[in-house]
Amino acid sequence: MKKLLYVLLLASFLMLLTACGGSDDTASGEDEGSGSTLEQLQEDGSVTIGFANEAPYAYEEDGELKGASVDIAKAVFAELGIDEMDSQLSEWGQLIPGVQAGQFDVITAGMAINPDRCENAAFSEPTMQYGEGLIVEAGNPLGIESYEDIANNPDVTVVVMEGATEIEFLKSEGVSEDQIQTAPDIPATFSAVQSGRANVTTGTEMTVKMALESADTDALEFVESFEQPDIEGVPSYGGAAFSLENTELRDAYNEKLAELKEDGTISELLEENGFNGETNFVPVDAVTTEALCSGEA
Repeated sequence: MKKLLYVLLLASFLMLLTACGGSDDTASGEDEGSGSTLEQLQEDGSVTIGFANEAPYAYEEDGELKGASVDIAKAVFAELGIDEMDSQLSEWGQLIPGVQAGQFDVITAGMAINPDRCENAAFSEPTMQYGEGLIVEAGNPLGIESYEDIANNPDVTVVVMEGATEIEFLKSEGVSEDQIQTAPDIPATFSAVQSGRANVTTGTEMTVKMALESADTDALEFVESFEQPDIEGVPSYGGAAFSLENTELRDAYNEKLAELKEDGTISELLEENGFNGETNFVPVDAVTTEALCSGEA
């Protein structure tokens, strides 16, 4: 009886060892087969891009995704062996949550790199730099030529795209929160000024200037005499952004981005999209994302 019990226990132990060994092999096989995000994208030949309609950075025209940020991303991913871009339109304020949730592999919208955003997304090295601009009612009846002018007149209301860096820029120049409205996109900010719900709107210089050209209206004007604020964050440095868990893809992107900066491709793409290939260009290591994220630049 004892001998039979011993045999049964030994058999059970051997079966348990076999089962454990099989599980380890299976897990190992899954790990080997899963690969990195970069490898998966290269295998698929496609990357999912999140963008917001904000010309000339990223925008949709006749069903096609265009813009400087888009063209730069296309060039970089092509160097990585990824030729197709699955573009997905999103509201500006949902871009970072979207890349965090895995809805996008990358977001590309000329988004300014700053410490707060760096806590929630892994930014590439800067792809461009840019200043700010103002749009007012035609004739500029209130004489607004700076953020300080807005701050000094409590009756002035400014409307800004939701989630844009200009909100904090305005506050740092003394504009009170009750003077600031938000809207989901640039066309909505223009509508607010045209309807009289706001007196002025602000955004990056190229964005508001090109948006005004597209709007083709005599009711608004771009303030040519605008005084750039002397504050941290101006000029802004824009880049692509990835999930914080996807730094390998970000690092691979940065490597190819640097090569395309050095051979003149990035400067050419900026010029093709209405930017200045010199003043809007950021040379390799001139300003780094590490410095921008730490607030040192």
